[in-house]
Amino acid sequence: MIQIKTAHEIALMRASGLVTAGALAAVKAAVKPGVTTGELDAIAEDHIRSKGAVPNFLGYHGFTGTICASVNDEVVHGIPSPDRVLADGDNISIDCGAILDGWHSDSAVTVTVGTPRAEDLELIQVTERAMWAGLARAVAGGRLTDISAAVEESITAHPHRYGIVDHYGGHGIGTEMHQDPHVLNYGRAGRGPKLVPGLALAIEPMVTVGDPATAELEDGWTVVTKDGSRAAHFEHSVAITPEGPWVLTAEDGGLAGLAPFGVTPRS
Repeated sequence: MIQIKTAHEIALMRASGLVTAGALAAVKAAVKPGVTTGELDAIAEDHIRSKGAVPNFLGYHGFTGTICASVNDEVVHGIPSPDRVLADGDNISIDCGAILDGWHSDSAVTVTVGTPRAEDLELIQVTERAMWAGLARAVAGGRLTDISAAVEESITAHPHRYGIVDHYGGHGIGTEMHQDPHVLNYGRAGRGPKLVPGLALAIEPMVTVGDPATAELEDGWTVVTKDGSRAAHFEHSVAITPEGPWVLTAEDGGLAGLAPFGVTPRS
């Protein structure tokens, strides 16, 4: 079932979202050559617990980390490890979430370690912009696939033929981390459930430089590109309100990210 929240419940989700935003900011600031993904994981967990929240990834179906740390050709669900040392020029997707007062939040960012390559910066920019294009369509009265179509159109508008990862996508979020509906990153607009106030979604495009076909490693979690090409992943949790989208995991509620699309978020 699709969970519709009250205004008070959305406010509680915003508090959870700010915890996750702070955790991601702390981890992002610590990314540098020589740091292990295990060290980044500890930073995230410490921040989340310091705010009276708990990590929602840790223990989820047996997952052993507070963050998903996916490096280079790893698309999503990379397991943090004290043995995984980041090197100059790596890309890392950091996915993180928290539970505060029973309400979940979920967000992800991709950053370059040390000196960036031009092609990596472009991949990251394309993926992040696609996320914001989808978030800009999270408005009452629309349909779910309006978001999907906006994400796809943003990616395919670029001259480079970036790949859009199949099957994986965003999701509803609330009293559980993953709820209905599933939000694909491609599709025709005007289909699916109606977007109504109180619906909260996690929007998360996953984009590859090469072929978007993926495989899951033997660890049962890490998803990689089959051709070894690099990938990027961005995510924000958003609530649909009568006043507009409220990006729960953005410090400013989505003000800066939505501005290029002519959308003003609830503040």
